[in-house]
Amino acid sequence: MSAEFARGERSCELADGGYRAEMRTIGNIVWLVLAGTWLAIGYVVAGVLMFISIIGIPFGIASFRLAGYVLWPFGRTVVKKPTSGVPSFIGNIIWLIFGGLEMVVAHLLVGVVLCVTIIGIPLGIVSFKMANLAFSPLGHEVVPTRDVVG
Repeated sequence: MSAEFARGERSCELADGGYRAEMRTIGNIVWLVLAGTWLAIGYVVAGVLMFISIIGIPFGIASFRLAGYVLWPFGRTVVKKPTSGVPSFIGNIIWLIFGGLEMVVAHLLVGVVLCVTIIGIPLGIVSFKMANLAFSPLGHEVVPTRDVVG
């Protein structure tokens, strides 16, 4: 009897995990259609422009990383790199001057537009959170949610 109970408990755990995975997938698809594609195109354009100069290459890499995150955000989160410091701070200022400010404004506008409908409010909140990342992408990294402790 205890073995059956253990198997039943395990199957419920798998079902719950599957439910969360399905909801993340649905959220990602809706996000992709409503906002993710356009924001990702903006990041790719910014990344390509950054690659024109040698100094801009790290910013282009960060922009492409953000484009991937913006396409499929649910199930991933942003954490601060413990090794980031003054160089990341200076790099974020340069990023804002040469393309980041436009992406912050784009995230804020998309967030406001998404919040017009009740269904879009959760997506608008995600866009507002991404505006913070667009403000300072250097010194942060995108990781799967399951890898975050605490």
